Amino acid sequence: MTLQTCTLVPHDTLQHAYFPHLLLPVLLLLLQAWRGSCHPQCLDYKPPFGPRQPLVFCKEYSKFGCCDLEKDGEISVKFYTIMENFDHSGFVTCGRFIRSILCQECSPYAAHLYDAEDANTPMRMLPGLCGDYCVDYWLQCRYTLSLLLEDLGSPQQFANLTATIEDDQRKFCNYLELKDKQYCYPNVLSNTDLNANLGLVREDPKGCLELCLQEVANGLRNPVAMIHADDGSHRFFVAEQLGYVWVYLANGSRIDRPFLNLTQAVLTSPWAGDERGFLCIALHPRFTTVRKAYVYYSVSVKKEERIRISEFTLSVYDDNQLDHSSERTILEVVEPASNHNGGQLLFGHDGYLYIFIGDGGRAGDPFGKFGNSQNKSTLLGKALRIDVDNNDDGAPYSIPSDNPFLREKESRPEIYAYGVRNMWRCSIDRGDSATGQGRGRMFCGDVGQNKYEEVDLIVKGGNYGWRAKEGFSCYDRKLCQNSSLDDILPIFAYPHKLGKSVTGGYIYRGCQMPNLNGIYIFGDFMSGRLMSLKENHTTGEWHYNEVCMGRDQTCRFPKLINSYYKYIISFAEDESGELYFLATGAPSATARAGVVYKIVDPSRRAPPGKCNIKPSPVKIKGKLIHFHPKEEFVINKRPTTTPVPTTATRKTTTTTTRKMTPPPPTRKTTRRTMLPPTTTPSPTIKATTIKTTARTTTIKPSTSPTTVQTTMATTPATTTATGYRSTIMTAASSRIAQTPVLTTPSPRRHWRPLQYLPSTTTQPLTSAQPPTSPSVPLERPSACVPERPGPLTTPRMPYWSQRPTGSPYRSQRPTINTTLPKKQGELWLGEKLDNNEEGNQVYKRPGGRGSGHGYKRVRGRRYRVGSVRLVSADGLPDRGRVEIFIRGEWGTVCDDLFTSKAGTVVCRQLGFTTSVAVMKRAALGEAGSNVRIFLDDVECEGGERSLLWCKRSRVGKHNCSHGEDVGVICG
Repeated sequence: MTLQTCTLVPHDTLQHAYFPHLLLPVLLLLLQAWRGSCHPQCLDYKPPFGPRQPLVFCKEYSKFGCCDLEKDGEISVKFYTIMENFDHSGFVTCGRFIRSILCQECSPYAAHLYDAEDANTPMRMLPGLCGDYCVDYWLQCRYTLSLLLEDLGSPQQFANLTATIEDDQRKFCNYLELKDKQYCYPNVLSNTDLNANLGLVREDPKGCLELCLQEVANGLRNPVAMIHADDGSHRFFVAEQLGYVWVYLANGSRIDRPFLNLTQAVLTSPWAGDERGFLCIALHPRFTTVRKAYVYYSVSVKKEERIRISEFTLSVYDDNQLDHSSERTILEVVEPASNHNGGQLLFGHDGYLYIFIGDGGRAGDPFGKFGNSQNKSTLLGKALRIDVDNNDDGAPYSIPSDNPFLREKESRPEIYAYGVRNMWRCSIDRGDSATGQGRGRMFCGDVGQNKYEEVDLIVKGGNYGWRAKEGFSCYDRKLCQNSSLDDILPIFAYPHKLGKSVTGGYIYRGCQMPNLNGIYIFGDFMSGRLMSLKENHTTGEWHYNEVCMGRDQTCRFPKLINSYYKYIISFAEDESGELYFLATGAPSATARAGVVYKIVDPSRRAPPGKCNIKPSPVKIKGKLIHFHPKEEFVINKRPTTTPVPTTATRKTTTTTTRKMTPPPPTRKTTRRTMLPPTTTPSPTIKATTIKTTARTTTIKPSTSPTTVQTTMATTPATTTATGYRSTIMTAASSRIAQTPVLTTPSPRRHWRPLQYLPSTTTQPLTSAQPPTSPSVPLERPSACVPERPGPLTTPRMPYWSQRPTGSPYRSQRPTINTTLPKKQGELWLGEKLDNNEEGNQVYKRPGGRGSGHGYKRVRGRRYRVGSVRLVSADGLPDRGRVEIFIRGEWGTVCDDLFTSKAGTVVCRQLGFTTSVAVMKRAALGEAGSNVRIFLDDVECEGGERSLLWCKRSRVGKHNCSHGEDVGVICG
């Protein structure tokens, strides 16, 4: 595991690398990079949260951390179980150490303390301590280490390790110490830089809000709108400019049949930037009972361009398809030009349908004396409100009785507001979930002419100024000076140096990201800029903050990415109120470059269990197309720095990528070997990456319709796996002639000696190791019995006594037999295969002993058909790329449909209990081109004996590449 630390490069190194007059700017740059790279994270690889109820045991993390009340109770039980071994004096002396160490699972920086920031690598068994604190712990309570470890495996599992290091301060602290002095416990609690804004939305030094994204859908042709049915199914519907509307289920799958296909009627073209086409869809607010949908699209009638609003009824045969023969035209408006078509439909909380139409096109609204927008006798340049209920037997719509211009002579009664230019994307505020504040407000982005883009709060009867005004400034000075204008100013306007085509957004009212509540997030189509507004409820003013993508370390959570395509077409919210935006890399109605992104705040999440949803079942007709993200997850990104030779001179390297912009900086890396070294380790060489600006990392190239995220090949530095798990695995193979097996009593302080249960088969010094089985031969280190180590380095405490007590524990460690004969022809876990072309470590379980049906012999070894192995470049037995033995050779398995249940089948074949994680997109390694792909579309129930027993495609039939090789992590 690559531990990214917050250590700055020493002064003398900088003098070698830079000219003296550049020293201060470089230091400032490095400090900025350090502040941006450290982030809170829990052991479940998710952001911390505020518990719904105050914690009772680990009270210091009641406001913000990684434990809820249930987890806090588990830690409390563990603490008091350990403390049963102590007398009163020992309880007082050592209780504070044990409590503090156990409670670090609740720390908002738990992932760093446990080396668990990367879900693909093993984590430490205990949190990393600061050097001074570790020395204090060793001096007073060193013999409590095995108590902290014993419930993480069998007592014998850690007997040799703890006995070896407990009496040696250097080894003890090499094992427990976290070299990163900023993050180690207890320094992490007192670090003002880390804790100043803990739990708030992260901001860079310029005040830009750092958020992350999750890819939700891809391969779309200019996705212009995304809506939900509000029916409990948590489906969402995505409309393409070409005229298709697709249904996506809550699990991300898409139904292969379109919800609506109007491609034959829609007027559009493949030209980049064509504003005509299918522009919007809205479902009736009582869709489950009314079963109607409304669409807004461009159409040509007798060579005359129009915008059409139509009504469709849901099919009686399929709840995921509209009846195409049921179309009923609600309204048509002639368009004098091909641009400024408007294109928004939505239902307000009053149940009425709102329609937003552009000013007719061209430039400057040149129609008539005052333009279309100020002319209330035309529908162009207006926000309309109509009633479409109870219209089956009469007119397609009626006029609400309180429409503002209903009784005004020569004004169209449909008009709700006027003076708009070309509003693109409007939304209704759901209101604060607790207070209801803001509910029903209508926000719109209105695209400007030459200078300004604006965001408006729409009110009944409002005049929004166009063409007299553009934003806050005058456009037509004669109209602008008219005292009767009485226009409503925007809540925010920005100049064209920030963007030239606003895309209206939403006020966030979801559950999963409490920090974003009440923030209006919107964007710009041309510049690709994401922006936010937050209201000051005292003054009524709206404060602007730009939104930028978090750096790699900030977004280093499962499934998150930190880049997106430039052209932001639309925003959306799902049934739960979570926020999305739709963007494309090629703004053409025929280019499959569109992606749907979910906006994620990595700084804080909702408490576990608060946002759980249970989608109602949906009857499906047709096939499901499963979603496969194309963007590389931040957590899976390969190192982008060139390895530095192990010499006394540090070097600085610069890495170029194929992506449009270089990657953001990462913290310098420091590698720890958890087992106490027998010799003085050589100094770790740190590598740095030079970066241009953080801003350029947010937008992906727009010239290609496909996601481009490939990084130029670099050779990662060879490093030793960190974490307690990897250390003790190393111990099992390296201490063959070194590990002492203690047969003499081990004096303990403050607690009753442990009694280890007798066992005829001893366990190796590994964690998360598969159970011993006759069919799984495990290599054991040879036994040797040296004399007892030298005298203690600290005197015995006055409250330590070796007198026997009433405890069932005995004061003598058992003799551990660490030798197991290896039979010829068997393959040990951890042994390297001769036929492994990649040079990786391969871990497998032999299919059985003896000859028989179903076995194949490869290079002198026999394998049963359906046997599996995990191929790992890191030498870890519990994780790796899944390979299966079929037709006399090993082949890979595609990640399509492969779930944790299928991973459990693999892990149980190898002797593990379950699958901890399934890693897709070749996250745990990609096989070479000479390795065949055997299985695809594997769907298991979890109880099968082999992947061959699961539902799957025919052997050898697949539609994937090695870039989709699946891997698993067993436990």
